Amino acid sequence: MDIVIWIVLGLVAGILGKMILPGKDPGGWIFTILLGIAGAFVGGWVGSIFGMGTVGGLSLSSVITATVGAILLLVIYRTIKK
Repeated sequence: MDIVIWIVLGLVAGILGKMILPGKDPGGWIFTILLGIAGAFVGGWVGSIFGMGTVGGLSLSSVITATVGAILLLVIYRTIKK
């Protein structure tokens, strides 16, 4: 069940990440949402390592953690593509 929650949070995080970091990305919204899903996993993993929270349920801290992960992956992706 946690995987489903991470995917849903990833969708939300991808949308929020695109809104926070607007710009032209190859793949557009769909790719950014996929990065958001990956960002939810990365955010949950990094957050749990540093004790800052996890992506384990539908809460504000989970959305923030997943969004930070999505933004991090989006910044890394844009840096690599340039």
